[in-house]
Amino acid sequence: MTKEEYSKVVAANLRRLAYDHGKTQMDIAKDLGVNQATVSCWMNGRRTPKVDTIDRLCEYFNCIRDDIMEPYVPKPLPHLTKKEREVAYAYREAPDSIKDSILILLGLKERG
Repeated sequence: MTKEEYSKVVAANLRRLAYDHGKTQMDIAKDLGVNQATVSCWMNGRRTPKVDTIDRLCEYFNCIRDDIMEPYVPKPLPHLTKKEREVAYAYREAPDSIKDSILILLGLKERG
């Protein structure tokens, strides 16, 4: 992998991890004690973080180095049972106020 390809891989992985954890560039910069412009450069592939910084990012996102340094390969979802599909469809059809309650109950959203 060329340096340019590696930068793109790291950038894409950092964007995905930030999205998955609900973090903005500003959040990451503040929490890691780095400049927001630095985080922007990482996420746009203009620069790549050093290995010690990747280790800090791994701790921050609770992941391993491969999750940042290697091309992302989505893991297939396990087959859903009939009941799980029914729950998913019911959630999809529920009013937003109910959806929020369900997400809170499942620990996927904080009470606000």
